[in-house]
Amino acid sequence: MQNVKFLVIRFSSIGDIVLTTPVVRGLKKQVPNAEIHYLTKPQFKSLLENNPYIDKVHVLKSSFSKMIEELRDERFDYVIDLHHNLRTFRVKNKLKLLSFSFDKLNYEKWLYVNFKINKLPNIHIVDRYLKTLSLFDIVNDEQGLDYFIPEKDEVMLSDFPEIFRNGYIALVIGAFHNTKRLTSEKIISICKKADLPVILLGGPENRDEAEKIKSEIGEKSYNACGIYNINQSASLVKQCNVILTPDTGLMHIASSFKKKIVSIWGNTVPEFGMYPYHPHSESAIFEIKGLKCRPCSKIGFKECPKKHFKCINDMNEDVIAKKMVELYNR
Repeated sequence: MQNVKFLVIRFSSIGDIVLTTPVVRGLKKQVPNAEIHYLTKPQFKSLLENNPYIDKVHVLKSSFSKMIEELRDERFDYVIDLHHNLRTFRVKNKLKLLSFSFDKLNYEKWLYVNFKINKLPNIHIVDRYLKTLSLFDIVNDEQGLDYFIPEKDEVMLSDFPEIFRNGYIALVIGAFHNTKRLTSEKIISICKKADLPVILLGGPENRDEAEKIKSEIGEKSYNACGIYNINQSASLVKQCNVILTPDTGLMHIASSFKKKIVSIWGNTVPEFGMYPYHPHSESAIFEIKGLKCRPCSKIGFKECPKKHFKCINDMNEDVIAKKMVELYNR
């Protein structure tokens, strides 16, 4: 029987791409002779190339026409558009194939952000992604998210100081938008109260901040910011006891490993449908409910528009630290 070729499209971000993994797994396992290709940005290729449910990863090229020519040569049967923006419209328009597009619910998000009217459905974005496949009778297998780390990127804890080899907290200090993440002062306070080994995770842009945090916490902290690539950071998440994280890609990667997640929600809200998907059952969400200014954005800002940053500053450090200790010891 001839293969049925699908092109799945999602351009960004780390978290969003990880959230699409149940779609490619469902197509591969439930559609007979399915061949799954995935189109994304070059910087996200490493998130997908080790996924056994994806046959080939394509990336955006500087020459749009050349990229389209290469995609046409694959002779796809269907396009599954999980990004649904102007760029994906151009791709679909050029390929001229039967396509299925994800509803981003932008109007409902706009209502919630600007008028605090919540008309969003009570459904996770993963289940909304899967609804895009309704024509193919794909059933949610309830196996959660996937993340596959290549052997070369597995991080050995034997290379770390001994204090981290018997367990640690993975603490994500970075986020693309500052209004999503804890302040340095909050992180230092929480870590001191929890008094547990902690590995700080983030990008090169977070390294200096992490050094300052480390100098306050002491020998129970390790600054891994900017040292490891995304797969290696995922390996550190996979081996942790508990992860403390804002609404980030590493939060979703932690979900794929069924980790105990303590997630912090600043200006964004779980109601947007991007809370941890099928993580460890003891995971916890911390947010300041009832703030009239929240959510102030569907993504985030460099700084609080109201200047008070109550969605983070009002977080109870004692309660967060206590939860981390409880989950660490169980």
